[in-house]
Amino acid sequence: MPEKFTINASWDDQAKVWIATSEDVPGLCCEDKSLEGLIEVVTGLVPELLAANGIVTDARDIPLNVLAQRQTTIHRAA
Repeated sequence: MPEKFTINASWDDQAKVWIATSEDVPGLCCEDKSLEGLIEVVTGLVPELLAANGIVTDARDIPLNVLAQRQTTIHRAA
């Protein structure tokens, strides 16, 4: 088991949602309108996915590292 599981969260500007994926958690792909909401969804799904994939059998304490990235463009008046 890794020291911590890395979750990548990125903002989809077109869909207006945060999307979470992870190379450490097979099958993780979820979205929410807020980063806080996404983290709630992730914390509910990760233990189930790790157990389903045989990575963690005792899911009491699972350390997560959520890396969030959001890019924006500033439009200035000419």
